[in-house]
Amino acid sequence: MIHTDETTKETVKTLEGLISILEDGKLGYTDAAQHVENPAMKTDFLEYARERDLFIVELQDQINKLGKSTDNSGGGPLGALHRTWIDIKSAFTGGDAEAIINACITGEEAAIEKYKKALEENHLEQDQVYIVSKQLNSIQNTLSQIKMRAN
Repeated sequence: MIHTDETTKETVKTLEGLISILEDGKLGYTDAAQHVENPAMKTDFLEYARERDLFIVELQDQINKLGKSTDNSGGGPLGALHRTWIDIKSAFTGGDAEAIINACITGEEAAIEKYKKALEENHLEQDQVYIVSKQLNSIQNTLSQIKMRAN
């Protein structure tokens, strides 16, 4: 893909939207870890938050490779559309494990939806498609793990 200013802008916008979703997830998992009683769940949630942080760095690196700054990232339309983690934060306040798990499921489903949309929009270069696909796969695995806890 040859980058013009317009395609670069679309690529950056797409990556920033994913970063925004990842930031929401990182905060969501950190909050979940603080409010859940089960030590194993707490450890898992902190691990998921760390993973989201690594994903953010990977995507910021891609933006930097395009010659753009990531200082103001996190605002793209993908992130603004569905700040699910923020909306469901109230579920955490009671410390109810089932409510927290359900909130995490909802957040991950929203992230998966945004990742799939980002791949469908076709604004990404091959390297970026690989990274986004790898991250999507990991998020889907996390969702499966969380759903197993719900049963």
